[in-house]
Amino acid sequence: MNYSTHIALHRIASSVKSTGEYGSIPAPSGADQKRRCEALRTRPRYIDHVGIQILTVPRGSMLSGSSDGGLSPRHASLKSGIPQEKPALGVNRLCGSGFQAVINSAQDILTGAAQISLAGGTENMSAVPFVVRNTRFGAPLGVKIEFEDSLLKGSLDTYCNFTMPQTAENLAEKYGLVRGEVDDFALQSQKKWKIGEYGMVTKNFGVVSIGVNDGAGALILATEEALKQHNLTPLARLLGWSFVGVDPSVMGIGPVPAIQRLLAASKFTLNDIDLVEINEAFAAQTLSCAKELNLDLNKLNVNGGAIAIGHPLAASGARITAHLTHELRRRNLKRAIGSACIGGGQGIAVLLETV
Repeated sequence: MNYSTHIALHRIASSVKSTGEYGSIPAPSGADQKRRCEALRTRPRYIDHVGIQILTVPRGSMLSGSSDGGLSPRHASLKSGIPQEKPALGVNRLCGSGFQAVINSAQDILTGAAQISLAGGTENMSAVPFVVRNTRFGAPLGVKIEFEDSLLKGSLDTYCNFTMPQTAENLAEKYGLVRGEVDDFALQSQKKWKIGEYGMVTKNFGVVSIGVNDGAGALILATEEALKQHNLTPLARLLGWSFVGVDPSVMGIGPVPAIQRLLAASKFTLNDIDLVEINEAFAAQTLSCAKELNLDLNKLNVNGGAIAIGHPLAASGARITAHLTHELRRRNLKRAIGSACIGGGQGIAVLLETV
């Protein structure tokens, strides 16, 4: 789709923590949103709607890492001082959830359901529990009770029978990527981010390593009328968005058709785009997308990405949107695209323009 909505902020930001930073407590929600509202000088009572995206534990359960995680959108709203009569929504598009929050906010604005909407994402991967199955009504004496790592098990897409890292391996094979090439991309991500080392729990496959991260991000979208009414200064305009489906066995290629569809709808080409951030779910996956798009690598993830800072799944889209908004202004550039692959075989992308 190709619509125009202002992202109206004085400051938008996100936070990502390495494994164990939040431990067994819920991921950042109310305090995180309240701090952003204060930084934006946007009074909570002005907010018409809240959309906070959280990734749930596997197999469609409506719970997150904490027992009340499903209430995170509502709790974030209430704890940040937004009036209780204002609604909140949580939507799960897996790794695209942070972007989906932004899109949902824009749709609320375009349909007249809101003038100002708070969007964001949060993830507490280190608190996702081990589970014991088939014991709701007890177990016979002597039966061995298995503890299942629901985070690890949730990486398996039972439709195609590949884990998420294996889908990245599939892309590496398809695009002829080797370990050295992938490692160099990961190293460059770290160097560009310039934040030092992150203590992540990792597991190595062929050319793929994976980590566990916690984090949250938030931003505000508003109409032009709301900007004037509340004396807000816009940083960027949301020009459009796209989400698509792809083969689940190579789910990491999702950003390619999502970006292509977005460019077609907005009547732009990659030559018109100054910055591109493709979420670094895996180095092999991001490199495969860049090759398929024939993307100028000087535009891609100019400050590094998820390999360096981490990928708290549902929070990454909010983090990328915030980062691109600030980076466009810092470099005095015009347009940027943020995108992510999505487990199960999807892709999502948003197009931003400075104002």
